[in-house]
Amino acid sequence: MANPYSGDAPPLAQPAQQDAAGPIIRRIGLSDLHDALRLGWEDFKQVPSHAIILCVIYPVLGLVLARAVFGYSVLPLLFPLAAGFALLGPFAALGLYELSRRRELGQEPSAWDALDVFSSPSFGAMLGLGTLLFALFVVWIATAQAIYVATFGYEAAAEIPDFARRVLTTPQGWWLIVVGCGVGFLFALVALCISVVSFPLMLDRHASAAEAMVTSLRVVAANPVAMAAWGLIVAALLVVGSIPLFLGLAVVVPLLGHATWHLYRKVIAPDPLQRPTPPRPPREKRPAADFPANLFPWRRKDGA
Repeated sequence: MANPYSGDAPPLAQPAQQDAAGPIIRRIGLSDLHDALRLGWEDFKQVPSHAIILCVIYPVLGLVLARAVFGYSVLPLLFPLAAGFALLGPFAALGLYELSRRRELGQEPSAWDALDVFSSPSFGAMLGLGTLLFALFVVWIATAQAIYVATFGYEAAAEIPDFARRVLTTPQGWWLIVVGCGVGFLFALVALCISVVSFPLMLDRHASAAEAMVTSLRVVAANPVAMAAWGLIVAALLVVGSIPLFLGLAVVVPLLGHATWHLYRKVIAPDPLQRPTPPRPPREKRPAADFPANLFPWRRKDGA
């Protein structure tokens, strides 16, 4: 039986092009997306507590945003803020890529392993691209606010029923939905094109941010149908996860993070010159009574 973590693509996935200056891009199909989601779900089931801990900021942030909406009359921004998770998700899932990578190597990942991304040689490049995605998120929020003001003016909705009536039962509201979704689609498309495999590539091969973005663009160009379907899957799952007060994101975001790593493995051919990463020695277990001395391992050996 084939090893699902071997990095080999299914027989239908064929190399699309080879560039001496970049990785080999494979052509994939819809079945590969399904397989990536399946493997991502397997990863999530194996390390659910770690994934939820890493992504707890999402439902917490969602609840904070909801409270801000009710308390400070910024209700029109609730949906744009929720949609903005799609722009920031690729960067926020860095730790999840690391967990999937370690499972692929046959290791048993722990929450500490997720923090190893901070010591990656390419973490600076990851941070740079993450900053770019955050800037894109800020511009999207400002644009969404401008669209709402252009439609309804500066008068805020009194409460949720009033806001829903404005948006769903008036011509201005229908115009807002069409224009807002259209503009939001363009922002999401830009984020998808520059980051669909960028962060896994930087983590795996220590690529620069520029090389990673160029590779993501090549992936989208070689697989337009599959990447469009992937974007729709991400959007649909984020909507489903956002409905119950954003709490579903505690499952959706880890699933998508793990699945993105496997999507990367399917669409990028393995580097034959890349040396496998040796397994790290197990961390020495310390009793809880040693806390907070456990935070300073270099001091424990000499007793200082």
